[in-house]
Amino acid sequence: MAIHLTPTELAEEVHMKRREVISKCMEMGVPIFNGRIDKTLFLSSLRRVTQQPKQPQAAA
Repeated sequence: MAIHLTPTELAEEVHMKRREVISKCMEMGVPIFNGRIDKTLFLSSLRRVTQQPKQPQAAA
């Protein structure tokens, strides 16, 4: 089982579109190195982002 996948391979595994995977990587700060994404890092980051309730930012 491969851990470092291309955006297309990862998209197929997580049932997303390729562009969505790339956008999420950029949004979450998950690196795409040599055209590959660490599947474990992507999934854990995605879980963290989806589980966190949106907190309003405090005014400075």
